[in-house]
Amino acid sequence: MTYHSPIFVALDTPEIEHAKALAAKVRHHVGGIKLGLEFFAANGRPGVREMATLGLPIFLDLKLHDIPNTVGKAMQALATLEPAIVTVHASGGRAMMEDAKAAAPLGTKVVGVTMLTSLDESDVEAVGFRDDVHGQVERLTALAREAGLDGVVCSGAEVKAAKKLWPGGFFVVPGVRPAHDAVGDQKRVVTPRQALDHGASVLVIGRPITNAEDPDIAARAIEATL
Repeated sequence: MTYHSPIFVALDTPEIEHAKALAAKVRHHVGGIKLGLEFFAANGRPGVREMATLGLPIFLDLKLHDIPNTVGKAMQALATLEPAIVTVHASGGRAMMEDAKAAAPLGTKVVGVTMLTSLDESDVEAVGFRDDVHGQVERLTALAREAGLDGVVCSGAEVKAAKKLWPGGFFVVPGVRPAHDAVGDQKRVVTPRQALDHGASVLVIGRPITNAEDPDIAARAIEATL
């Protein structure tokens, strides 16, 4: 599937009417909408169906991570929503990723989260990973490819290396911030143009658009840099 724009706007809110209003404002300048745990916990499957009426591809960023059988059944339960993209944690292992992909609809891209963009080297050391961030992303990218996933989620700092390992992969890059924008709780960020140049397929952008005085103008300004 190709998207009108590589930008997927992150609608990280439990308020469905607010999410719908934001999506309606930016719909002509984004390729899709990302709905995460905050939205899904508040609104569930009916909320996703309601958002789908806007006609934009939906990225369900649920980061599934459990035993293979449970993740496979969870993916089956999501299948009728026909999401464009669904995330699972690559650290859940090869069998879990294989079951997730096997249970997903044919048109859904299943991508493995490598390292959250809120983590830096000290966090990686604290949770006991033996590699640094870069090495861990490469390790999990290779594992996701072996498991038959469509691609991975990684920061813009690692997407170039991930694409080198997986030339035909699909790469979702969160933590993207326009130049001079606040980074918030993200620790490994790049600009939208840098992320695309390094191999990103989809850019996940939230607060720089959703917190803007005029979200449509903000989305247009970012799109113009691409």
